[in-house]
Amino acid sequence: MLGLAVARELYERFPEYPEGQLAKIRAHVVSRQSCAVVGRQLDLGAKLLEYGADSSSSDELESLSTNRNVLAALVEAALGAIYLEHGFEAVRPAILAAFADRVDYALTTYVDYKTELQEELARRSLSVSYQVVEVEGPPHDRRFTCAAVIDGEQAGLGSGASKKAAEQNAAREARRKLLDE
Repeated sequence: MLGLAVARELYERFPEYPEGQLAKIRAHVVSRQSCAVVGRQLDLGAKLLEYGADSSSSDELESLSTNRNVLAALVEAALGAIYLEHGFEAVRPAILAAFADRVDYALTTYVDYKTELQEELARRSLSVSYQVVEVEGPPHDRRFTCAAVIDGEQAGLGSGASKKAAEQNAAREARRKLLDE
């Protein structure tokens, strides 16, 4: 439902954009990362703490209330509940309002380095793979380091709070080096 609402909005607002560009924008807007940003903006972590106040493991609940995956899941669950109660046309404006900043960000700022690297490598008949090099921190606060490997050689290294973020940073470095050649 989130994907449908965003896809419809993008198609109606930007009919001149090629399908591939609209697909990239939509993918970013409905991503777990974007849902977590919206969850933070809606203060869903605080709502989780409020409703779980009677819980015996408040430390765990505190950790969950700031976890990206949990916030994203809360957004998706809330949208699903509203949809089931009121239907698509009723929830669509709320989705578009909540995700408007994410659409603007995707239109003006967001770059998917993994896709851009992959497209550049395809033009050169090359491919990339990603390897996790290091994982640090406790399960609720991990830090990943990944390598972008092209033709068996490490072309970029990146770190992040998730594997995807680390891969994006590795792809950014690899793409920069590739284009500097």
